[in-house]
Amino acid sequence: MLATLVDKPFDGEGWLYEVKWDGYRAIAYLNNGRAELQSRNDKSFNDKFYPVYNSLTQWKINAVLDGEIIVSNDKGISNFSKLQNWRSEADGELIYYLFDILWLDGKDLTQLPLTERREILKSIEPSVENIRISESFNAGATEFFEVAKKLELEGIIAKKTASKYYPGQRSKEWLKIKTSKRQEVIIGGYTHNEDSSKLFSSLLVGVFDNGKLQYTGKIGTGFSDKLQKEMMKQFKPLIIKESPFTFIPDVNKPSRFRPNPSKATATWLQPKLICEVSYAEMTTDGVMRHPSFEGMREDKSAIEVVREKEKHTEDVVNLPKQSLHKKRTEKLTMKKKSQKTVDKSLTGRLIKTSEKTERKTLLNPTEKSQTKNINGHSITFNNLNKIYFPKKKVTKRDVINYYYLVAPYMLPYMKDRPQTLIRYPNGIDGKSFYQKDVTGKVPEWIRQFPYSSERGGDRNFLVCTDEASLLLIASMGGLEMHPWSSRIQKPDHPDWCILDLDPSDKTSFKQVITAAQTIKQVLDAIDVTAYCKTSGATGIHIYIPLGAKYTYEQSKEFGRVLVKIVHSMIPDFTSIERIIENRKERLYLDFLQNRPQATLAAPYSLRPKQDATVSMPLLWDEVNTGLQMKDFTIFNAVERIHKHGDIFKGVLGKGINLKSVLKKINKVFGPVEMHESLKT
Repeated sequence: MLATLVDKPFDGEGWLYEVKWDGYRAIAYLNNGRAELQSRNDKSFNDKFYPVYNSLTQWKINAVLDGEIIVSNDKGISNFSKLQNWRSEADGELIYYLFDILWLDGKDLTQLPLTERREILKSIEPSVENIRISESFNAGATEFFEVAKKLELEGIIAKKTASKYYPGQRSKEWLKIKTSKRQEVIIGGYTHNEDSSKLFSSLLVGVFDNGKLQYTGKIGTGFSDKLQKEMMKQFKPLIIKESPFTFIPDVNKPSRFRPNPSKATATWLQPKLICEVSYAEMTTDGVMRHPSFEGMREDKSAIEVVREKEKHTEDVVNLPKQSLHKKRTEKLTMKKKSQKTVDKSLTGRLIKTSEKTERKTLLNPTEKSQTKNINGHSITFNNLNKIYFPKKKVTKRDVINYYYLVAPYMLPYMKDRPQTLIRYPNGIDGKSFYQKDVTGKVPEWIRQFPYSSERGGDRNFLVCTDEASLLLIASMGGLEMHPWSSRIQKPDHPDWCILDLDPSDKTSFKQVITAAQTIKQVLDAIDVTAYCKTSGATGIHIYIPLGAKYTYEQSKEFGRVLVKIVHSMIPDFTSIERIIENRKERLYLDFLQNRPQATLAAPYSLRPKQDATVSMPLLWDEVNTGLQMKDFTIFNAVERIHKHGDIFKGVLGKGINLKSVLKKINKVFGPVEMHESLKT
């Protein structure tokens, strides 16, 4: 059912008013977990707007619903251009606003009054964030319209409370009042100015009138370079030799604002593509003044696009004149402060912001190649269907989406740190390789850190500086992240000291747990706070914060002191021997990870194991015999992080006072042999 455009708001008995959402109209067909989401021209929205579709499949009802799909900004306002460019949840929050129900459990509801249909709709409302019922009001349309203008909404809809639903018909019982001038138009061609570097300079648009395409103007603003590239892909197969317009527009016609325009050439297109335009006014000959591109429309057929002319509200509604733009007696005399309160109250009912703040996935589930702008850098992610973890069917897309979701928590342990890349271009079952030198092999915006090499010449580590660089590593097949313990600002001073519990094939995980608990006892005895995480493979990593106050040599030798004490307490199954043969298949208490350029998997990093495990920070009371490495995987890690937050962040704190700690070691455990670096 379609609404008639009128020119003014009105307050009248027997009418409901609601927001005119700026999105795509969509009908949902639900059948006990099966769903179809369709546009007005019967195109499927199932894949395009997959978060809404997925929510609909969870709604176990049998119904046909009418509503509007929008992209909501942080204030809850719909944004049509973002909807038109929407590819994944990172592009904005999709919401399906429902305003009508046509069928339920085998019963046709279209002949019931609107108020009854809405009551039925409210009775089955699902408890999911991205499906909502559009709020309606039964009074105060004039005030409602003014608030809609302040919020820069597209407009309001007025519906008769007793109105029935007539599919496909444009009714005078449903009316729309726009806050600004908008028009859907058909693209009949584009121009290119001879002095322009852009792909096109303007769009040539029109509307159908008795089956003929009438020219309505030239649109030269409102599209980015990225959008132009996408539009040109749509234009290419539609190029024709002759103009589709009834009269060929003069693309070089001077105007009052451009008396000497650049010479332009026109390329004509089959009149199939639709876009939406905002404009200041329409001239007497039907051409828009100051039009601006708002976005492409895929939910309608070109033949439907005609010039939309406002009807006079008085002629349509047939209300007494005093009810049109009715003076608000008490409300208009309110003080300004009171009026702000009224506006705020109305706004709160009209617009709902999302309660969720967690970020959503970066890449959509269908396109094999996707380009995203991250931190101002354009990154193209290719081969997204490639399987990285065969056992669990985890793809490259899944890996990149994972790192996007954990980036806010992971970046503190990656930022400003040179990286040793371990790349798996064909997944964990393919060949992998280490890469330190990235000179000439990464984009110019990637920061690099030089190092010397026996081969000579420039050698540079990749430095992770932000989300874009982290995701570039993932895109290069770096499914596990290996940062330095120090940052480039103080490259010789690590932020932490690491004790790596590295079991042999003959060591049980229970013994790894015992060793970790023993280290905790030692550290508690000398009042040192430490943080632990699973390695994601077979061991456990324990980090002691140093605050970048000590050298790698001092960190290494402090680790040596600690593992000697621990080894003396559990000598039967541990070793501190570097040479593997000398360990006699015992658990290795590795302190040598505290050397310059040595790296371990970062907190929250994936590991190349069949279960797609994660190196997960732990609470110390979780370090018990019930702990298993497979407890933390790509499938549950994000949920756990949201539940507990970043429990590892203390590692980046002030750090220990090494001099005081060494004194406590001597006091509690007796005199211990120390390297010269610890005596200074």
